Amino acid sequence: MDLVSGYKGVVGLVFGNENSASNEDSYVERLLNRISNGKLAEDRRSAMTELQSVVAESPAAQLAFGAMGFPVIMAVLKEERDDVEMVRGALETLVGALTPIEHAKGSKNEVQPALMNTDLLSREADSISLLLSLLSEEDFYVRYYTLQLLTALLTNSTNRLQEAILTIPRGITRLMDMLMDREVIRNEALLLLTYLTREAEEIQKIVVFEGAFEKIFSIIKEEGGSEGGVVVQDSLELLNNLLHNNASNQILLRETMGFDPLLSILKLRGSTYSFTQQKTIILLSALETINLLMVGGPEADPGKYANMLTNKTTLVQKKILDHLLMLSVESQWAPVAVRCMALRCIGDLIAGHPKNIDVLASKVLGDEPQVEPAMNSILRILLRSSSMQEFVAADYVFKNFCEKNADGQTMLASTLIPQPHSMTHDPLEEDVNMSFGSMLLRGLTVSEKDGDLETCCRAASVLSHILKDNIQCKERVLRIELEAPMPSIGASEPLMHRMVKYMVLASSMKSKDGISSTSGNLYVQPIILKLLVTWLAECPSAVHCFLDSRPHLTYLLELVSNSSATVCIRGLAACLLGECVIYNKSIDNGKDAFTVVDTIGQKLGLTSYFMKFDEMQKSFLFTSAKSAQPRKPLTRSTAASMAEIEDVDERNLSDQKDLDHPILSAIFDAQFVNLVKSLEADIRESVVEVYSHPKSKVAVVPAELEQRSGESDGEYIKRLKAFVEKQCSEIQDLLSRNALLAEDLAKTGGGGYSQPEQRASGALDRVQVETLRRDLQEASQRLEMLKAEKANIESEASMYQNLAGKMESDLKSLSDAYNSLEQANFHLEKEVRAMKSGEPSTFSDVEAIRAEAREEAQKESEAELNDLLVCLGQEQSKVDKLSARLLELGEDVDKLLECIGDESGLPEDVDEEED
Repeated sequence: MDLVSGYKGVVGLVFGNENSASNEDSYVERLLNRISNGKLAEDRRSAMTELQSVVAESPAAQLAFGAMGFPVIMAVLKEERDDVEMVRGALETLVGALTPIEHAKGSKNEVQPALMNTDLLSREADSISLLLSLLSEEDFYVRYYTLQLLTALLTNSTNRLQEAILTIPRGITRLMDMLMDREVIRNEALLLLTYLTREAEEIQKIVVFEGAFEKIFSIIKEEGGSEGGVVVQDSLELLNNLLHNNASNQILLRETMGFDPLLSILKLRGSTYSFTQQKTIILLSALETINLLMVGGPEADPGKYANMLTNKTTLVQKKILDHLLMLSVESQWAPVAVRCMALRCIGDLIAGHPKNIDVLASKVLGDEPQVEPAMNSILRILLRSSSMQEFVAADYVFKNFCEKNADGQTMLASTLIPQPHSMTHDPLEEDVNMSFGSMLLRGLTVSEKDGDLETCCRAASVLSHILKDNIQCKERVLRIELEAPMPSIGASEPLMHRMVKYMVLASSMKSKDGISSTSGNLYVQPIILKLLVTWLAECPSAVHCFLDSRPHLTYLLELVSNSSATVCIRGLAACLLGECVIYNKSIDNGKDAFTVVDTIGQKLGLTSYFMKFDEMQKSFLFTSAKSAQPRKPLTRSTAASMAEIEDVDERNLSDQKDLDHPILSAIFDAQFVNLVKSLEADIRESVVEVYSHPKSKVAVVPAELEQRSGESDGEYIKRLKAFVEKQCSEIQDLLSRNALLAEDLAKTGGGGYSQPEQRASGALDRVQVETLRRDLQEASQRLEMLKAEKANIESEASMYQNLAGKMESDLKSLSDAYNSLEQANFHLEKEVRAMKSGEPSTFSDVEAIRAEAREEAQKESEAELNDLLVCLGQEQSKVDKLSARLLELGEDVDKLLECIGDESGLPEDVDEEED
């Protein structure tokens, strides 16, 4: 009753009307009483129907039912299995109690009765076992409502129900049997298993062991494959749950059923390919399954890489590239989302797989006589597509094609041959007969006349993949010369210079309505900068070509210091400047590394220059590229949004001058970010080196150093010698100071201070360092003096220690003499006793002699002892003085005296002898 009263109070607080809540409580309580205690079957069934109705409509009734109703209803399910109507009613009532009721006036923070009821029911493992046992009942509605009830429990308490089902014998087997039931039951079971297998590896293995793959593909085929409805979507979602990060299930699918049933879903049927939203979702789900197979398994699995390669090899052997090229290239009426996903699958198929790269390179599309290589078709899509997402997906194909594939890069670069001037102005449709390289060069150069540089920047992205880590390709493309813009000039223009010119144009580009296009600047300039950074990396010839035009260096300096440019643009421009230093092998004045560094120091300052690297590393583009987020699974809730990809709205970016374009997060991948990071370290080191050791071969003789009229040769030589010595001294001083300054700047990287503040703090630091250095020197001298004084005291203490040892030896000899006297005395006493016994008259004489001898011996020993005590007193005063001095110097006097006592060991011997 306490639980009931507690729930009544909650109802009153939640719904604000305690009387109304109390009425609901009493009504639900009466109905439960009729169900549990009623005598007539009809009356109990009627009460169950009423309870079902009120629980499905009233949140207050749901809450009251949760407090009182579960024991009554579970008793009906357990004890009245023969009464099918009552069991149905009980299950429907439970489903109603677990189904949220929407009401307009509800607060976001209010208690949800359905969730509370779900929690209560899922806590009891016996309840789950009882529900699973109902799946074996013959009545259709009993099985149907039971599945609905389990699905409601899974939706709100997934982990708890997963754990409970694992502990129930044959629990999952009963659910799998439902997939072979009537259509409605099958669909509910499919939905239930989809929820059940999410992130539950043990359940996934059991489901696969129970024949899940065969049943899933059987349902997909029965429902019509890609032409089917939501049931096919649910089946593919369940399939993806079973394959996600599960290498053993992937191997089992590959070696039992194979990938043919999956590939059949991607096969388009019919002459007119119509793409409804449902068909789009199904194709996306199937493509996601392909992607999961190409991941191979979890990161920690040692067999992940081998499984991934085997899956990729098998998929290409099954002609999956034909299906993917049909969806992405040949079916331009397909939705953008499908085309992009298919292109990304092509990119994943060839990533790190040389054989698959060769297969793609040899693919030819179209019908005779209009056929062309598949790579050309993908390039055309990249250059012409109106969708930025499609450009990124096609670019991903070329990135993976060129990654660690020097032969493929060389093959593509070999086709980069400029077309005659007449052909470059032909309509775009004429490029069907062009080679890959000619089409790419046309994309790099054709955009200048119409004021649209987007095509140029897309082609620049492809060119950066061709040139990456390939010196031969970089040298080859450097030799490409374009026709001069004005034939009258006559000089040809290198391709690199044209790229720089387009980058300059991008910052001042106007849109068609005459408004400045800032959004174009947000991604055109960074992509061209990425090309130039990739091109100049480890290529001195490219650096020389870049610096051939002096305005290039000036423009880069302006771009680095341009406050209106984004952080990414300023950082990449700084990186490009740095490459002109570290890969500069020129010895010409005005183009060498010293000139570049000197110009940076004069125009920007090293502090400001190095700060651009720190700002870029902290930007969103570089941090997001380092930690790539895993792709989210395609579920019912996310399918609709995935099916309708919307491109970035350029109009919404017009005011975001300081932000980078969202599309760049896909273009600036982790490999490029790592390249920039490694370049930054080399740039800092090289700039410091050049700044510290400027050119030594500078010989400029000022006019005043010419020999004066009337000046003798000897005087002239002396004056020159003094001048040279003075200059050498000043140069050495400047070099040392420059080296110190450059190292400080390289370490701090411009820690956020303005230059005057930085200089002031640097001067203050130097003063403090000098003061500390002097203090340290004085302390060192004082320490040396104390060490010398300590050595003298130790030698003096050693001397006194030797003296004390000598005195102790004298004392020992005195003790020996005393003992000998005692022994002589003993002999005399013995003789006296003998004489006593023989001649009594002589006893007095012997006694007198003995007393006299004893008195003389005592006087002699007392005199020597007095002398010894005086000496010991004097030595004790000296020891006290030495002990005080040693205490001042920090020495432990007790330990020193213990050592002296241990070494001598004499006093104890004396005591023993005296005893």
